[in-house]
Amino acid sequence: MRDPSPRLSSARADLTRLVEVVDEHGKTQTIAIPAERALTVYVDRRELVTLMTLGAHPELLVLGFLRNQRLMDSASQVEAITVDWEVGAAAVTTRDGIADIAAKTAKRVVTTGCGQGSVFGDLMSDVNTIALAPATLSQQQLYAIVNTIRVADSTYKTAGSVHGCALFRGDELLMMVEDVGRHNAIDTIAGWMWLQDAAVQRGDDKIFYTTGRLTSEMVIKCAQMGVPIVISRSGITQMGLEVAQNLGLCAVGRATNRRFLCFSAPQRLLLQPALAQAPLRAA
Repeated sequence: MRDPSPRLSSARADLTRLVEVVDEHGKTQTIAIPAERALTVYVDRRELVTLMTLGAHPELLVLGFLRNQRLMDSASQVEAITVDWEVGAAAVTTRDGIADIAAKTAKRVVTTGCGQGSVFGDLMSDVNTIALAPATLSQQQLYAIVNTIRVADSTYKTAGSVHGCALFRGDELLMMVEDVGRHNAIDTIAGWMWLQDAAVQRGDDKIFYTTGRLTSEMVIKCAQMGVPIVISRSGITQMGLEVAQNLGLCAVGRATNRRFLCFSAPQRLLLQPALAQAPLRAA
């Protein structure tokens, strides 16, 4: 019996590069900046899309992109993903092809924000059929999640100009990814989830965190992954809020230190207001 897991290359690239800059005092400094690069994705030799990425986990990014574009239903449909940074390409080989791939990719929607990319098809298609599990999050867990992100080593701290996304179970960090755009980061996590055991693949007991704003695309991707609670260091857009409200997804924004705003499904948030006065732990 063949192994249903896809074969993945282990392509790696430097996440930052050193450059010389001149500061406000006229002095020359050497600093790190994110090493953005292009990755063109080919599916069964058919060019699909070019993603701009740091390249921390390119194989997982490609797998998650295929998942969140609803081009595939399972990682087992992929035979292999091979990334070659010399030519900036990712070659995806499927086991049986993707049915109606031309029709599925005919309509392209340009996504919002940094790391601009594309979403194929109708963003709102089938969204209202998603049923999210009745999960809850305590205020104590929320603060623990925010603090975990605050003290974590990151490319952002050394080079800036990137977005971070993370997946938690309760306040346990399962996976954290940084990339030039939040869409790449969430797709990478989606790809990683697909390759884990059944308990991790399920999103019903997970919490998603992002440094970026909660647009409709981000909320939809979280819902497609089955994640019922989303936390953002930033805010939420009108359409993002409408989608979250329709799905009963708990969207928490402006989450920094002890502050936050719950925009939707507040019944999922177990409030403990006294904790808002507690001191922060040192980084």
